[in-house]
Amino acid sequence: MARAKEKDVVRMGRQIFDAMKGQKPSVFNKDWWSGKVMDLSMKDEAFKVEMFRFVDVFPTLKNPVQVAEHIQEYFCRPEQDFPAMFQFGLSRVAPDGMIARKAASLIAGQMTGMAQKFIAGTTAAESMTVLRQIWDSDLAFTLDLLGEATVSEDEAQTYVTRYHEILDTLIAQTAAWPAKPQLEQASWGTVQRVNVSVKVSSLYSQIDPIDFDGSIDAVKDRLRPLFRKAKAAGAFINLDMEQYELKDLTIALFKSLLTEPEFADFDGAGLAIQAYLRDAPRDVEDLCKWAKKRGTPVTVRLIKGAYWDFETIHAEQESWRNPVWTNKWETDRCYEQCTELLLDHHKYIRTAIGSHNVRSIAHAIVYASACKVKPSDLEFQMLFGMAEPMKIALTKMGYRVREYVPIGEMIPGMAYLVRRLLENTSNESWLRHSYADGMSVDALLAEPAPPAGQKESTGLEHIQPMDPVTGFRNHPMLDFALDSHRTQMAAAIETVRGQLGLTVPAVIGSDTLTTPETLANIDPSNGQKIAAITLADVGLADRAVSVARTAAPAWAATAPAARADLLHRAAQAMAKRRHELAAWMVFEVGKSWREADGDVCEAIDFCNYYALEMKRLASARRLGHVAGELNLMFYRPRGVAAVIAPWNFPLAILTGMTMAAAVTGNTVIVKPAEQSSVIAYKMMEVLREAGFPPGVVNFLPGVGEVVGKHLVEHPHTDVIAFTGSMQVGLQILASAGTTHPAQLHPKKVVCEMGGKNAIIVDADADLDEAIKGVVGAAFGFQGQKCSACSRVVVHASCYDEFRARLVEATRSLEIGPAHDPAFAIGPVVDAEAKAKIESYIELGKQEGKLLVQREAPDVGTFVGPTVFEEIAPDARLAQEEIFGPVLALMRAENFDEALAIANGTRFALTGGVYSRSPTNIAKAYAGFDVGNLYINRKCTGALVYRQPFGGYRMSGVGTKAGGPDYLQHFMVPRAVSENTMRRGFAPQD
Repeated sequence: MARAKEKDVVRMGRQIFDAMKGQKPSVFNKDWWSGKVMDLSMKDEAFKVEMFRFVDVFPTLKNPVQVAEHIQEYFCRPEQDFPAMFQFGLSRVAPDGMIARKAASLIAGQMTGMAQKFIAGTTAAESMTVLRQIWDSDLAFTLDLLGEATVSEDEAQTYVTRYHEILDTLIAQTAAWPAKPQLEQASWGTVQRVNVSVKVSSLYSQIDPIDFDGSIDAVKDRLRPLFRKAKAAGAFINLDMEQYELKDLTIALFKSLLTEPEFADFDGAGLAIQAYLRDAPRDVEDLCKWAKKRGTPVTVRLIKGAYWDFETIHAEQESWRNPVWTNKWETDRCYEQCTELLLDHHKYIRTAIGSHNVRSIAHAIVYASACKVKPSDLEFQMLFGMAEPMKIALTKMGYRVREYVPIGEMIPGMAYLVRRLLENTSNESWLRHSYADGMSVDALLAEPAPPAGQKESTGLEHIQPMDPVTGFRNHPMLDFALDSHRTQMAAAIETVRGQLGLTVPAVIGSDTLTTPETLANIDPSNGQKIAAITLADVGLADRAVSVARTAAPAWAATAPAARADLLHRAAQAMAKRRHELAAWMVFEVGKSWREADGDVCEAIDFCNYYALEMKRLASARRLGHVAGELNLMFYRPRGVAAVIAPWNFPLAILTGMTMAAAVTGNTVIVKPAEQSSVIAYKMMEVLREAGFPPGVVNFLPGVGEVVGKHLVEHPHTDVIAFTGSMQVGLQILASAGTTHPAQLHPKKVVCEMGGKNAIIVDADADLDEAIKGVVGAAFGFQGQKCSACSRVVVHASCYDEFRARLVEATRSLEIGPAHDPAFAIGPVVDAEAKAKIESYIELGKQEGKLLVQREAPDVGTFVGPTVFEEIAPDARLAQEEIFGPVLALMRAENFDEALAIANGTRFALTGGVYSRSPTNIAKAYAGFDVGNLYINRKCTGALVYRQPFGGYRMSGVGTKAGGPDYLQHFMVPRAVSENTMRRGFAPQD
């Protein structure tokens, strides 16, 4: 293999610097407003945050008043000290006055001008003047169609159509341009003049690595005509690389398409590789081997990567290994490693160096020379509107330079613009170091290496740290972008499929019991029998209470730390069996792979968190430090707890209530929902495996109206923990309030009930995020969550656009069996639920206007996602919990009206707000009457400790599962005051 000598790299770098002397990129030109923005953003982090957020929201502002209001909210707050030029004279004027209107017009002009520095136009036709100027400046181009989110198949088809329009326009209008040998000739022949970059995520709205093969097939169907057209016309198509979750899918798609006979000899295709990814060297090696086997060369555009902040934060939130290098020098080193790998295989890989870093460019030139790669065979790519001096220098040196030129609408353009602004103002930005910070040439050309004392990152640095107070950390969910996780889950599905048909017994003490009467549990996806469930009767319920009472004294006397350790062991056992447990939920209640895995993780979290909380609460708390007096408060268990669990979170909620009762020293009788008794029994297996003593947790499957009712009314049950519907919850509260003569104290009821949850979409909301969040919250697990969104209240100014996109997004959802990851929407839990939901759909047709009702498969218990509008706030569809995939779309003239509509039910469980107005977000904090409020994210998916879950009003009694006060509901507080003074003497504290 060739080697690039360091002295040659430095010498080449200095040569490039010499060629750039006296020139400065326009982005840092302080004579322009955008240059002043960049300058202050690099000096003031607070200003940078506000400015980039304003840039992001600006395209959604519909009129001058909204512009003025947002300027005041972002830049004119009393605690801020930003320059007057960025307040536009609006700090003390009415936002609807003449001054505000003039200021808004000025701002619009400045924002448009800033965007035009990075974006060539709206369409290919509109950008042709800019492209011709680029060509006449001896630069090639690749055209990129902007777009960050495709939420429906209608939008995906629009992107497909626009890509065809781009190709057609470029092919037709560039044909007569003058020849440019430097741009169009290489040793292998002609370099394609027309070059288009494609984002695969824009072509298929349901693209998801969990459905790896299905996603590839769907995208290939849409790419083939584009590739066919490019091949016939001698054009080039490059597949861009986006977020990490789509990386493996994009590479596999690229290989699959170009291995098909029709395209096996097509050399006008390329793929981007991001060097900030730890996987990059491995991926490059794999591509090189594949390209050699294929025979026909392909192009690889090597870039640093544009989503570093997102990937790092996302990995930390999920407690996943960070896929990107943590330190800049690591990315730079990886870039050079990948450069060498690509150039070593130049017979099969044509290399495009996408970089603004002179060191990286110089290294590529020197290494290419060592590999005997001709200058005409090495291409450099840079972003439109950036690094102009570098482009000129390399062009004069005889290299082909290609600009990456975005086109598109203003709204998706702003997301691109924010990324460019972040890139240029980052502390790690090479252009900033060169042109704003004035770093020395020697430092800029130094070989990538760690600073003294710094070790190479592992990717684990940003994993969610243990909470410093509790020592708790959420268990990470599976990343289905990884092939190993998909393979393991698929294997578990098949293993559990082979175990279907088991009999689920009752477990009382050490005894495993069955009864002649059983209930058949049915797979809601296909109607097949899952298991025979033992139906306990009143006699078994009495026996369970007796066994639990007998076990109670010894269990209460067990050291809290020992009880907590059993919970940790249960969590470990669940973690080992996570795929199996998730697979059972897929079959028994129709949960999708992700939903089922999340359920298991939440159960693990409940075990670990409540164990840690019990250790904290176990120590007596000293109160009122007074000499000669010892005042302590501590807790003791209540006695026997009856846990009545729901089917929709069949492991998580069941485990949470059971472990909260048990770790606090109560013995427990578990009455699972009939529909989810198998997974409940699997929890019992886990507890036995963990070493719970017999009688501490007893398992009593049966009909709720019989067994559950009896346990609630039994004089010797001391705590009732219930999660379910409002109707049943209120019955339990009423029954538990009736005191039996044998009772020693009133029963404690921990009651979590339903919701009628609303999401507000404000005038300035990011509609891409709002659509995804509403669809996910309304239709995730078929709307069968107490936290699900069932009402979405949209500001009138964006109502029509939101409605159109919501309808198309709903129409695009794939419906089918839960065990097949190709389908986002599975069945509802059983025929009774299906009938109830369908009755509400018929009611909705009377109360409002049906916008969309998806057809559902005939086999199984499916209900297609359904959306209504023109539903009155007091209509039944807007007031009653449906527990299914039915959504009411409602209009509000302003945020205050939206908040009033959202608050206008008996429930107070969850709510959401999509807004970029600090004022309205503050109103939601203060006035959105819910137990769990979510800002700019969907209103489902609460995590233990991070979002303690529970509501009030008719949504529950105000407890917060997974929160720091939850365990106290299962215990009785006691206070002891001891006089420690003897004859005037008292111990010193």
